[in-house]
Amino acid sequence: MTTAQALPARHFPTRTCVSCRTERQKREFVRVVRARDGSVAIDNTGRANGRGAYLCADQSCWPDALKKKSIERALGVSLPAEVRAQLEGGVGHGP
Repeated sequence: MTTAQALPARHFPTRTCVSCRTERQKREFVRVVRARDGSVAIDNTGRANGRGAYLCADQSCWPDALKKKSIERALGVSLPAEVRAQLEGGVGHGP
């Protein structure tokens, strides 16, 4: 006679959007990362080394984040023109 054991609920990491302060699962965000050398880039993998700031993947709060400089404040550096242009154009969320 075997007894079925219930598996524990799977834990998914959660993060908070720097603009709208909504907490969601990490995979529902786009991550902007500041590397040790001070370079800033959009991290499509979510695993790059460095300080990360998260934005909702649906892009609804990206204009507000750029206007209020929420990303810059979270990362402690100013956004390079190319990263700003990608966010303004809605580019940045990969598979």
